[in-house]
Amino acid sequence: MRALIPAAAFSLAAFAAPAAAMTIHAPDFAGGRTVPTVNVFNDGGCTGENQSPAISWSGEPKGTQSFAVTVFDPDAPTGSGWWHWTVVNIPADVHSLPAGAGDAKATTLPAGAVQGRTDFGFSHYGGPCPPVGDKAHRYIVTVFAEKVAKLPDVDANSSGALVGFVLHFNTLAEAHSMGRYGRAK
Repeated sequence: MRALIPAAAFSLAAFAAPAAAMTIHAPDFAGGRTVPTVNVFNDGGCTGENQSPAISWSGEPKGTQSFAVTVFDPDAPTGSGWWHWTVVNIPADVHSLPAGAGDAKATTLPAGAVQGRTDFGFSHYGGPCPPVGDKAHRYIVTVFAEKVAKLPDVDANSSGALVGFVLHFNTLAEAHSMGRYGRAK
């Protein structure tokens, strides 16, 4: 004998298309390709232009009140990676940052956005510059959709680790893009 499932147990929601995932477009840090010289650090033996990449995103979930962007190198020989850029409190109606927005003297970050302190020791973008002869490092750009308009306890002196910690407790969704950069002997 076959068990009957009551009609009330069925829901049209179970047959609805899944929500679209959040996406990121960061062409200079995408597909595992080599990060262009324009985004590479200009110090410590590196001779790039140290320009932050253009980034755009879409598909954030309902309830998103702000965004954050990070650039992180998990391959840095530190035991804990290397934070190259953190930007938080990007208003929810902003869906892109232009190239150069994270530069030291740039004025193109949206009102209210805050750049945290990188592992270089300053509060603006610092591009890839891995040790000479090390394998090519991965540089991961992440956009976070946040459930708060302003991250608590984060300012220009906040380390990447602190920013990452606070993001962990306030993130609704995230999207990633990754480029690589290495310096031969």
